[in-house]
Amino acid sequence: MTAERIYLDWNATAPLRAEARRATLDALDMQGNPSSVHREGRAARGVIDRARRQIAALVDADPAHVVFTSGASEAAAHVLTPDFRMGKSPLAVSHLYVSATEHPCVLAGGRFTPQAVTSVPVGADGILDLAALDRFLAHHDVSQGLPMIAVQLANNETGIVQPIAKIAEIVKKARGLLVVDAVQAAGRLPVSLHTLGADFLFLSSHKIGGPKGAGALVSAGEIMMPAPLVTGGGQEKGHRAGTENLPAIAGFGTAAEAALGEVEEYEATVGALRDVLEAGLRTMASDIAIVGGQGPRVANTTFFTLPGMKGETAQIAFDLDGVCLSSGSACSSGKVGPSHVLDAMGLDAETGGLRVSLGPTTTMADVERFLAVFSRFAERGGYAKRGEAAA
Repeated sequence: MTAERIYLDWNATAPLRAEARRATLDALDMQGNPSSVHREGRAARGVIDRARRQIAALVDADPAHVVFTSGASEAAAHVLTPDFRMGKSPLAVSHLYVSATEHPCVLAGGRFTPQAVTSVPVGADGILDLAALDRFLAHHDVSQGLPMIAVQLANNETGIVQPIAKIAEIVKKARGLLVVDAVQAAGRLPVSLHTLGADFLFLSSHKIGGPKGAGALVSAGEIMMPAPLVTGGGQEKGHRAGTENLPAIAGFGTAAEAALGEVEEYEATVGALRDVLEAGLRTMASDIAIVGGQGPRVANTTFFTLPGMKGETAQIAFDLDGVCLSSGSACSSGKVGPSHVLDAMGLDAETGGLRVSLGPTTTMADVERFLAVFSRFAERGGYAKRGEAAA
């Protein structure tokens, strides 16, 4: 009998929460358009308003400053633009600075031209080079427009956490705008828009157990806002046109509320399982390297490399043995290739690695099953420690 498959790819997408599924299904049965003024429309608007409050609470923000989108990639494309407004007046943003390990939706530069985007290096530890950022911003010509800096709070491949508050100090000194990708951090770390010092952050529903197809751009205020990416109607106070995806937003809000309730215990529960997993890896394999293992990371992520191990090949082997994990970011359908994150950290990007990401419903049995599969994989590939039991 084939063993049941186990899911260890939460950074790609979290399993849909039962409560989020119920909220989504309930919203599917609602007839009204949220912009309609009749009773059915007002009921739909009430669901969206509730979700807005739930998502704002997750990141310690004002519900009035939450703009719903189709996902984090759209939110990034929305905010990464040289076209801003200060009230009703235009505000120029002339250059975008991004860390070299950003998610592809940020590396793409949004609505900036390629010539107006600069990659800021990271160190071997994956942390943004603060001195380099300071130098770049010191040479920025504010007379041509403000600088914008975009940085992940937690990296999607390695889980490495950036010192956003320190980055914010440098950005504010240069009169810049700070955009934070909080997709992998929300629900896993306490996140406060204001404590971080960010002007904007963005989120994704399906990373916290909500349905796919919803995200949010959250701002520190409403005076300074990007020009709309999607224009037409006046939905989302004119910031994002189009009838809101009511079912996905309802599930998103419910997932955000549930995720907020787990944050305090996340490190103790999920982090403890990850520690067992990493200890097992180190016991069984020669020359294993946990990327970012010596610094701050979110509690659920392990990204490891082995000399000679091809990440994509290893991922297929684990899949055939019933274990779902990743060889990196699942940002492009069917796409495999070198990890830009490893490359930016000065590691072997061509060989790649494996990312194991856990969640609140991961069990010790799941971890033990993974280690048993890894033991067999290491033996077959010649990675196991010689003279020691690897089972």
